[in-house]
Amino acid sequence: MWSDQIVTLLTMADRDPLLPIDPDTGDVIGHEPVWDLLLVIAAGGALGGGARYLLGTVIPHASFPWSTLLANVVGCALIGVLMVALLEVVRPRRYARPFLGVGVLGGFTTFSAYTVETHALLAAGRGPVALAYLFGSLAAGLLATRIGISATRRLR
Repeated sequence: MWSDQIVTLLTMADRDPLLPIDPDTGDVIGHEPVWDLLLVIAAGGALGGGARYLLGTVIPHASFPWSTLLANVVGCALIGVLMVALLEVVRPRRYARPFLGVGVLGGFTTFSAYTVETHALLAAGRGPVALAYLFGSLAAGLLATRIGISATRRLR
């Protein structure tokens, strides 16, 4: 049965040095959840989601989803800064990347809302604006991440 095969694979994970290791916990990926990390991520996500909500109240959506675009671009830049800081500058503590990267910045950025808003723009007959938002958000996010990485490396 397939469930027996999964159990066998999971129990072999401790013995197989080729299986991926979670850099934050040192555990083999695929084992049972580590509850302390899930709580740290949830706390960070609450903070990041709250910050995004506040941004949406300051910059409400009128004819274009500016607050979502801003949150995603700023979040991407900060993710670039954070990853250089945690991977090249300082040795992070166990909770740094899960809390800040996955939690806070993952909660602050909202690519799910970005897709829903793109669909809404299309449904409203604003095809060119929807396409500009769709591809412009992606390009701006990638560029912001690159700028965050480069700027942090230069400052280091």
